[in-house]
Parts: sequence; structure tokens; C-alpha cells
Amino acid sequence: MGETRLIQGRYRLLDLIGRGGMGEVWRARDESLGRQVAVKCLKPLGHHHENAFTRVLRERFRREARVAAALQHRGVTVVHDFGESDGVLFLVMELLDGRNLSQLLEDNRQHPLPVGDVVDVAEQVAAALAYTHQQGIVHRDLKPANIMRLGDGTVKICDFGIARLGHDIGFTSRLTGTGIAMGTPHYMSPEQIGGTEVDRRSDLYSFGCVLYEIATGAPPFDLDDAWAVLVGHRDTPPEPPRSHRPELPEFLDRIILDLLAKDPERRPHDARELGQRIGAGRTTPAYVPTMVSAPLRPEAVKWPEVREWPEVREWPEAAGRPEPVERPVSREARLPSWTRGMTTGHKATGTAAGLRATPPDAAAGLTGDWIARTDTRGAPDPVPAERPTPSPELLTALTGRHNAGLSLGRLSRWSEAGEVHRAVAAERERALGPDHPDTLASRYEVGFTLSRTGRPADALREYTHVARTREHVLGPEHPDTLAARQEMAYVLGQLGRHFEAHQVYTGVLATRERAMGPDHPDTLRCRHNLAFNLSRLGRLEDSYRMASEVAEARARVLGANHPDTLVTRYEVAYALGQLGRWTEALGTYQEVAAARAQALGPDHPDTLAARYEVGISLGRLGHSAQALELYRGLIDDRTRVHGPAHPETLRARHGLGVNLGRLGRWEEALAESRDVCAIRERVLGPDHPDTLVSRREVAVGLGWLGRWGDALAEYRQVAGARERVLGADHPDALASRNDEAHCLEQLGRAGEAAELYRRVAALRQQRASGAY
Repeated sequence: MGETRLIQGRYRLLDLIGRGGMGEVWRARDESLGRQVAVKCLKPLGHHHENAFTRVLRERFRREARVAAALQHRGVTVVHDFGESDGVLFLVMELLDGRNLSQLLEDNRQHPLPVGDVVDVAEQVAAALAYTHQQGIVHRDLKPANIMRLGDGTVKICDFGIARLGHDIGFTSRLTGTGIAMGTPHYMSPEQIGGTEVDRRSDLYSFGCVLYEIATGAPPFDLDDAWAVLVGHRDTPPEPPRSHRPELPEFLDRIILDLLAKDPERRPHDARELGQRIGAGRTTPAYVPTMVSAPLRPEAVKWPEVREWPEVREWPEAAGRPEPVERPVSREARLPSWTRGMTTGHKATGTAAGLRATPPDAAAGLTGDWIARTDTRGAPDPVPAERPTPSPELLTALTGRHNAGLSLGRLSRWSEAGEVHRAVAAERERALGPDHPDTLASRYEVGFTLSRTGRPADALREYTHVARTREHVLGPEHPDTLAARQEMAYVLGQLGRHFEAHQVYTGVLATRERAMGPDHPDTLRCRHNLAFNLSRLGRLEDSYRMASEVAEARARVLGANHPDTLVTRYEVAYALGQLGRWTEALGTYQEVAAARAQALGPDHPDTLAARYEVGISLGRLGHSAQALELYRGLIDDRTRVHGPAHPETLRARHGLGVNLGRLGRWEEALAESRDVCAIRERVLGPDHPDTLVSRREVAVGLGWLGRWGDALAEYRQVAGARERVLGADHPDALASRNDEAHCLEQLGRAGEAAELYRRVAALRQQRASGAY
């Protein structure tokens, strides 16, 4: 082959770029089209091989060509052509500019890849496997060397050389009858090792091995003896990846362990489900608090937009799975005959490497009388320069204005409330000093109004100052200090800094439990917040478990129908939805809605909010007709209580439009979406998140009706607005650009679409690297 340098008068071989057990890969030039390609040539067999063996290999290679050439997905290597030249079979593929995962690990000096890269690889490979499995194709040899990452961040699966059509069992039997081991020991599934039937879940196991290796630096069973590796796959539970690398997100740790389940039934059902779980872990929705009762000021809650959570199955904890009992049997009895004399082959590397807190009492402590905290030696802290004692009339007036600001907040007039609190804070600082509790109380409220008006970064600065000063003046365990720290955690969540929020919540909770006890309302409120934040970290089961514990404790302490108990039960339902347990979520939301109707009244905002979530759950369960009926009634009630242009009324109408689309009534869905979008633009502004959600729904409807040119204009408007408001690398902005690229594909503008996909991939990779 190398001597002729030209195959079929068309493909000129230039450089040898790879060699494997089955053949060689050359960089070549397609003389007909003037493009560079990769040519894979089956290694010629010597005369010592039997004709039957040669025929099987040729049949396998031709089958690879036919199967691979039919695959059309950006996550799978494109096959352009195949044939035979001078008795040598060859494939012509796209030439990829990148490194496979094995090379990336080696480039990284045998250290694991950055966590963001691991998650990105996981998400892209899951999408590619979902496509290939849908075509009935199983790869059967997934390993780091067969997964390529390109320079623009795109990940592609290579070498479907031993792929097979899932329904063609007879052909598989003929191939395995030759004694050829299909797969590489470090990445083989237990069913491959046992010689039993292999399906898409075998690929998921192998991919779990790959993820384990790129996440920790070594395969799950990093042994030099092939038999020991195979026994490990078959009989030994893997160590959790986080035991090797604690900074791995828990959702990723659990996904990998689920993929490595010995029993295929315990793995994710398919790659589509795997992708949904990864997406639920890495692309968390906006941080939205739920409401609790506060002594001074009930929360004015902005309930979240329709939450289209990915369908996520619940998977059992790895530690709870029964594993086969080790029995002293012979190697031959344990493993199939084809494993005898097998070596481990190449492995990639060597060794492993919620809610706001209870506000301070605004009516008490506003007298101007306070005692400075003493330092550890008992001496008072330095006292600032003498200032005139403020008059009682001034203090009374400031207290009245402070309470007026709180009242504005109760009415959700946050901008006006913020102006009042800033003015009062400035006057209190002049009259009482910057460290006085009353001054800090006003600044605390300034932070709260900032968080409510979309300025979480400014709110964080305010709360940080208040928390530090209160710690200095009042002590680290004072309730007011803890309240400010808890608000810091809240705005950290708003900013997407969920790990930092988790650390703050954990510290506050430990102090509250020690100082107040586990069942104190403030302790339970903090645990509620922590449960909410756990879901944003991808720790869905932990979130559900903690929320359930808080709901149980609140029912015991406050009563089953207390508003705070119902808030946490609402959060339990929310966590169930995140876990894909929609039937249970639906039942819980229905119970909460009924209890709130009885305790608070049918028209109370909390009751209506729970009914709204019932509609979401019905839609997720495929009961769109029932959801439609519920939303119509909810729209009537919202309109009667709040008016037709109220954000919650419009949110219910948005849900109505979504379910019209699910029922295939796209003309009606489009009309509803356009109407809601127009009202939101007028009431909330063109760049408000709710307005943009509606505009995207308009684009979706246009697409389903085949009006792709109009849809493209809408998608572009949404993407541009989200980039302006959120930044070009925000997940919502990236999702909008992906929508735009998909629309370009539908319009036949593949080149523009590909360029946009590359740009999105690069931004996503950049964001993931920074996030982890």
C-alpha cells in the first residue's frame, strides 16, 4: 500500500498518523475533491492465517464501512468512502485536528483532566452514543484512544471497527466464534467478559471506565495482570472517583458509579438518559428562592419560570448495591476461554492521581443604646471619636422610615424600598456611627433590596460588610451575624457560586445547631436553604433527603399544615422533579396545594403557586390535556386576583402555550406565545428573562410550523439579548446560540451552523474550565 501511494487513482497517502491492531491510518489527499482526509487500511494478513479467519476479518471490515458511513452526527467521525485496493480494504474518513483522550492524559503528565473538561466530554459523548444507539449500533470498544477532542472543543467517537447492528445476533456469533476478543480489558463490560449478550448498556459501562480514568488519572481497575483486570470488572465494586479526587462534583461521581454497575439493569437505561443526568448536573437553573414566613416581613416571591427539567431517573446509591460474593473458583471457571493468555494491552495513563434568613428584629434594638463587644482580653474595642448624641426625635423618625422601607418591600416595591433604606443607612451612619447595630440593620436591608432588583454582586458586597462588622461588634455566633452570613450564601447562589454558598450555609448551620439546637426554626430554615443549594450542586439525592428531613422536623415542631412546613414539602416535590420522579412530585404538589387552600385560602399566592407546579408535573408526565385544563383555571384565578398583565398570570399563560405545543396544536401555541411575549415586553421590558423565554417559545412554534426564516430572527434576538444581559458564555446565552445554529441547519446553511457550533463549544469549554 505504501509503495503505490495512490489508492484507486484518487487517494494519495502522505503520512502515517496511526497504527493499531487492525490496521494503519494515513493522512491522505483526495485528488478528486482537493481535500485532506484520513485513510484507514486493514493490515495485510500473512499466509499463515486460515482462509476462514481472513474472510471473517474482511466481512467485519466491510460491515464497519457500511455501518460507519451511515452515521451522520457531529459527535461521530464521518466516513466518506470505502473500498478495496490491491487486496487491501480501506476506509476514507474526515481528517480530525485534535488529540484523543489517551494522548490528552499523557500530555497532562498522567494527571486527570480538568473537571470541566471531563463533564464536557461526558456530555458530548453521551449525545453521540444516544444517536448511534438509536440507530441500533453498539460500538463495543469504547476507550480513551477511540474518543477524540478537536481543537474547537468538539468531541468525536472514532473507530466503529467492531460496531455491530444490535438486532443481528447471528453475525456476532460468527465473529465471536473466531476467538477474537472484542474490547480492551481495562474498558470491557462484565457481559463482554462473560460472553453474554451485549447491548447499548455495555457501551455505557465502557464509557464509565473512560470517564473514571480521565477524572481520576487511572482506570477503575488499574492492574497489570489481564485476568485480574477482568475479574475486577466482573466481581469487584469500584472505588468512588471522589475517593481519589475529592473536588469532583458529586453528581459526576454518582453518574460514573452508576455506569459501572455490574448488572446492566442498574445502569442508566440509555445514553439519552445519561445525557439528561449530566445536563441536570452541569447546567443548573437560575437560583430561585421559595417563600417562608418571616416575623416581620412575608417574602414577596417571584416564582420560577416553567421549569423544563430533564427527565432524570433515580439511581440507587453505589454503596447499597448487592455485589457478587467472591468464591474461590478457578480462573477457567470464572472467565471465558478466550481470555487465556490475554495481556492488558494499552491503557491511557499510569497511576491515579434557598431561602433568606430570619431578618433581625427591626422594631427592637433601634433605640441607639448598644454595648460594644469586648476583645479576648476583656478590654473594650477601640471607641471611635466622640459624636453628638442623636436626639430621640431623630431616632424615632429614622425608625419610622426604616419600617416604611420594610412595608414597601412587603408590597414588592423593591426599588423604592432600596432608596429608603439607603437614605436611612446614610443618616444612621452620621448619627450613630458605621458600626452601630441600627446602621448595620439598614445596610442589611439595602443588601436585601439589591438582591431583589437583580444586583446580586452589589448585594454580596453589602452583606459581606455587614457580616464582618457584626462579627467584630456582636460576635461570630450572634443571631444577627448569622443572619447576614446566611444572606451572603443566598446571593452567592444567585451568582451561581453554589460551592461557596454551600460552605457558608454549612458553617452557619453548624453554629445554629450548636447554639440553638437542631429543631430551632432558624436552624431548620438554614437546613432548608442548604437543601435547596445542594440541588444546585447536582447533589440531587442529598437535596431530597435533607428537604424531607426538614419537612418532617417542621411538621413535628410547627404542625403539618404550618406555612413553613408546606414550603419545605414544596421543596421536597421540587427535588423529586429534579430526580425525574414526577409521579411522586405530582402527588406532593397536589397535597401542598390542598393544604395551602385550606390553611391560607384558595386565592393565596402560595396556593396558586402550588397549583402551577401541579401543571408542570402533569406536563412532564405527558398528561398535557389535564395540564391544559389546570392552566386555564389558574389563568382565570390569577386574572381575577392579580390582573391580566401580572407576571404570575402571564407565567400561567406561558404554561398553557407550552402544553398546546405538546398536544401538536402549534397554531394556537404560537398565537398564545406571541400574545404573552408582547405583554411581557410591554410590562417587564424586552430584555427581561421572562420576555426572552416567551420569545424563544415563539421561535419554537415557528420552527414546528416550518417557518424557519422567521424562527431564525427570533432566536437571534433572544441570543443577542441574553449575551448583553448575562454574558456570551452564560449557559442560557449558549443555549440560544445553539438554537440559532440548529435553525441555520434547517435552512440549509450548514457552514454558518458549523461555525456557530464551534464558537459555542469554545465558550462552553472556557466557562467549564473557569467554573471548576
